[in-house]
This record gives sequence, C-alpha cells and structure tokens, in this order.
Amino acid sequence: MESSWLDEVKWTVDGLVPAIAQDAASGKLLMLAWMNREALRETVDSGYAVYWSRSRAKLWRKGEESGHQQLVKELRLDCDNDVILMKVEQKGGIACHTGRESCFYKRYENGQWQSVEPVLKDPEEIYK
Repeated sequence: MESSWLDEVKWTVDGLVPAIAQDAASGKLLMLAWMNREALRETVDSGYAVYWSRSRAKLWRKGEESGHQQLVKELRLDCDNDVILMKVEQKGGIACHTGRESCFYKRYENGQWQSVEPVLKDPEEIYK
C-alpha cells in the first residue's frame, strides 16, 4: 500500500491541500500554495517542493523558472490532516515572485496594507 500515507491527507473537493513553506533555519513563513496528490508524491520522491498551480492548472516545480528551489528538510501534516507544513532550505533566499524572501511581506497598519519587506531582486531579472 504505497499510497496509504497519501490517503491519510484530507484533500479538498478539488483534490488539493494547502501547503505552507517555512524556512527550516529561521522559522520564517515563506509562502502558502496548494498541492494535489501528484505534487505531494513528487515532493517526497524528489526532495524538492512541487505544487499545483491553480491559475495554470498544472504542476509547478518551485524554482523551475527562477532557480529559487525549495529543498525539503522536513514534511509535516497538521492534527486535522488537512494542511501540509514543509520546512525548507530556500535556494537563493527568495520565495516570492515579487523578489522578496517571503510572500507575507504586507502588514496591516492604520487601515491599509503596507509593504514592509524589501525586494531582494527585481522580478524582471528573475523571470526572463
């Protein structure tokens, strides 16, 4: 029963599960994306984060265009079996397509969202 561990995950009606990427060294939350069974299986088999792109409706191998791969150091499933947490080594120090370390770069302040994290690399340079 090779897929029994996959059967323990509570997938959404769309066959997805949210997956959080966290920096294994610093503990900083980097991003949230979605995985289907194939993405989670490939993540385990390859050791690198693979997601399901809802906008493109295809597997998204993190870093395939940017080079900013996520090497998975640890994989966890939450108490309700419906959220994946991956502790990763973020290659290049950039997880966000905006060129920032983390996708969570906006903070709510005085009734609006403020960008509080610097752009480390111009996305024009990352995505050619």
